[in-house]
Amino acid sequence: MQQKNYTTQSPEEMTAIASRMAPLLRPHDVILLKGDLGTGKSTFARALIQALCGPHTEVPSPTFTLVQTYETALFTLWHFDLYRLKDPEEIYELGLEEAYGRGVSLIEWPERLGGFLPQESLEIEFTYGNDETERVLTFRGWNKRNLTACLFERGGA
Repeated sequence: MQQKNYTTQSPEEMTAIASRMAPLLRPHDVILLKGDLGTGKSTFARALIQALCGPHTEVPSPTFTLVQTYETALFTLWHFDLYRLKDPEEIYELGLEEAYGRGVSLIEWPERLGGFLPQESLEIEFTYGNDETERVLTFRGWNKRNLTACLFERGGA
């Protein structure tokens, strides 16, 4: 599996990566955001959504609703935050099959899905770096599309 690590020094750098990723997304894409609380998953998700829908798009955390949807020019973006999910079976009540089938799925806390993860996805793992603002983002997957190479070769990250 293809893997690429990138260290950000600020939330602005993380936002820039999400903004570069946005135009590369296509229907049926699944992005899995993994990491401890406070590592930047929601910051990244908000930046990606605003890059697709406009900088003034309100992006509330779906922690309590578990899912929010956003219409882009090319697809519906489904933003799942599964932190409060009790049983992986509950995800189907939220429209997971529809999201996988038609839109782009952005999933925080994907480990709560158990065996319901798609075979093709891009996983981004967020970990703390050496200081308060530093984060390490580890990108894994999407070998067929070589997305991570495209993401990091275009002007660097």
